[in-house]
Order: sequence, then structure tokens, then C-alpha cells
Amino acid sequence: MYFLPEKFVERMKNILPESEREDFFAVYEKEQSEKGLLINTLKISVEEFERIAPLALCGAVPWAENARYVNHEKVGKEPYHFAGLYYMQEPSASCVAPKAQVKKGERVLDLCAAPGGKTAALAAATNGEGILVSNEPVPSRAQILLSNAERLGVKNAVVVNEYPEKISGFFTEYFDKIVVDAPCSGEGMFRKNAEEARREWSDDNVRACAARQSRILNEAAKMLSGGGKLVYSTCTFSREEDEEQTRNFLKAHEEFRLLSEEKLLPHKIRGEGHYCATFEKTRGGRRDLPLKKSGASYSAQRLFDEFCLSVFGETKEYSLYEKGGALYALPAGCFDWNGLKVLRCGVKIGEIIKNRFEPAHAYALSLKRGEAKNALNLGYEDPRLQKYLCGESVEGNISGWCTVCVNGYPVGWGKGVGGVVKNHLPHGLRLHG
Repeated sequence: MYFLPEKFVERMKNILPESEREDFFAVYEKEQSEKGLLINTLKISVEEFERIAPLALCGAVPWAENARYVNHEKVGKEPYHFAGLYYMQEPSASCVAPKAQVKKGERVLDLCAAPGGKTAALAAATNGEGILVSNEPVPSRAQILLSNAERLGVKNAVVVNEYPEKISGFFTEYFDKIVVDAPCSGEGMFRKNAEEARREWSDDNVRACAARQSRILNEAAKMLSGGGKLVYSTCTFSREEDEEQTRNFLKAHEEFRLLSEEKLLPHKIRGEGHYCATFEKTRGGRRDLPLKKSGASYSAQRLFDEFCLSVFGETKEYSLYEKGGALYALPAGCFDWNGLKVLRCGVKIGEIIKNRFEPAHAYALSLKRGEAKNALNLGYEDPRLQKYLCGESVEGNISGWCTVCVNGYPVGWGKGVGGVVKNHLPHGLRLHG
């Protein structure tokens, strides 16, 4: 407990019953925190993942059906992670998305979405149907969010890089469900990210976070349709950011009622600290937005159809959007985003370069197992797999564009010529060593 800020210790003694204080502070004498992962059911069932998982799974996380405890954390070179079959997520954080009770076809907003764990869970709940707006105002973090959404094969995400104040007027009463995993003082992460969290913590920062959270919640309230659910969460313990934030929001917004409130404390559960409150908007309408006009040029459509016939054995019916020589598959019912800074809408399919179609890496990762007929399928232990992930060409008796897969799950594109499959992994994603 020696490393905890003194004022934080005083705060927690005021929050916790005397009978729980010793158990709470004893947690911080432990060297390691619990680790977890979220199984990406957009690509693989929970049962199948448990059967093939190369990681040591250590039981189910009780508040999320597709979350598991795991005795592993460094997974950057692990092929199934590369294929987007799972997302590493602190176990307590997985309690948030299920509270929204997202259904297929709904409009969902992940307002403070980076690095992407909540987006992954919400996308799985939509099963690729409906609209999922994943917003992150900080540009560098928004790029991380985009990268994770692409790795996980999320087809219906619109990745936005704006502040809540900018988008609240655009999306007034538009969403059925909103998740606000708000920036906070991070007290719940003292054990997981000890040095960084302790360095940034102070009473002043707690108050600053509470003020910012209030502003974010007020903007979120405007964007929720009548009858919709709003989930507010933090990874901190302070009452100013948790219970008081909830009470103040209810006072300021009489059209909302509280459905549930939960605080996860690390001495009571297998996980770090988390707070989650769920609200329902009892009044208001549901507004539609103009739809984005789709379409591609005749030449682009022809080249893409030829590619599909060679790889899938059939053409693909997507709502295509073409911009600057690039093709995107828009989610059904996609709104016109003119005026917003949108990093990606739907899936980037590829580009037209010198009258040729070049498939995008994101397109490969959006495909289902077995969807591509022209595929180089490598076993998990096949030495060619690591060579491919490191950017090398590999042997393979296959011709033309193909997906390169680990046990059927795509990890990227290759192009077979003369018994060699040339590597088309983006340079920035290739493994080293």
C-alpha cells in the first residue's frame, strides 16, 4: 500500500465501511492484476474459441458471456489475435457493454470509444446489423480505435474523430443506445497501470474529470432517442465521478430515470475498479438522418466484380461508396456524414490502381471463415504462418489473389504466382522477429 497517494487513501477510508478497508488495501500488495479477453463472436463462437485457444483461459467473467479470464497478456505475435478472434480487455471493463442490451439493427453510439474494447463488445451485440458510431476526440487515440475496429472485422462501424459538443447537434435524438465510458481519474487502474495512474492522480484532477464527465453526459443526453438507454461508466472510485455524477445528471435531466447502478471493487471481484450506471430516457422522439448516397463508377464495379469471381467464385452485393479511387462497403442505412470528421465508414474494400483492383487489408479481416474460396490455409504451427506475418513470401500452390488464413481465419491477402504466394500485409502491421 506504500505506493498509493496519501490523499487517495484518506478518500477510500471515507468511502469504504471500516470492515472492508483492510481487504481493499490488501489488494494493492499483490504484484499482478487479473487479465482478461473478449472473444470476438463476429468471427468465432465462444465454444470454438475455447476449443482452439492457445492461451491459458482461467474461467468465465461472470458479467459478460463472451469474456474470459486469461493468464497471458503479451499477445502481439499471436496469430489468432492478429486474425481478430479476440481483444485483450481488463475483466471489470467488460461489464459495461452488456448493460446497454444492444439488439441487432439498432443505432448505437460509443461516445468515448478508444482504444476499442467497448466497440468490440457492442459490435458483437449488433451482429454487424444497424449502425455503430465509434467516436474518439483525440486524433492519435482515434487511429488506434480504427486499427482495432478493422482487426476485429467490424463492418457496421462509423469511426468518428470529434468532440461530443460537435456531434450532439448532428445526432439529436438519433441513437437507441449510447455508451459513455468517460475519461476519469483512473483510481481503479492503480494496480494495473500503477506508475502512470499514480503520477496523474490528484484532488484537482478528480474535480476536473468530474466537470468534464458532466459536460459529456449532457451532450450524450441530447443524442439519445426516447425510450433509449444510456450507460455511463468510469474506472474510478471517487464519488464525484461516480454516484454524485449520476445524481447530478438525474437532477438536470428529468426525462431520464435510473435503471441500475453498480460499483465493482477489487477486493470483492476478480478485476479492477469500475463503476456503471444505466439510464432510460422516458421522453422524446427518434429522429432519422439523410442517407449516404452510394455508388461506384462502372469501371470500378467491373474490376471489383472480376476480383470477387476469382476469390469468392461469385460477385458480392455491397452498398459501395467510391472516393479518390478507394472503394468502401457502407453499412445498411448509413447516414450522410457530411460535416463530420469520419475516419472510416464501414469496411475499406480496396483501391483502383492503374486499372487494377488492389484489396485492402481491412477487407480480408472482415471476411468470415471459409468465405473466400481461393485461400491459402495454414495450420497454427505451420512455419509459413510466422514467415507470412513477418512480411515474407511463402510457398503455396495457388494462383492469383487469395486470403492467407490461420486454420481458416483470414490474417491478410497474398497473391500466388509460380508456387509462391507474395505477401501483401501492410508494412506497418508486419511482425519483427
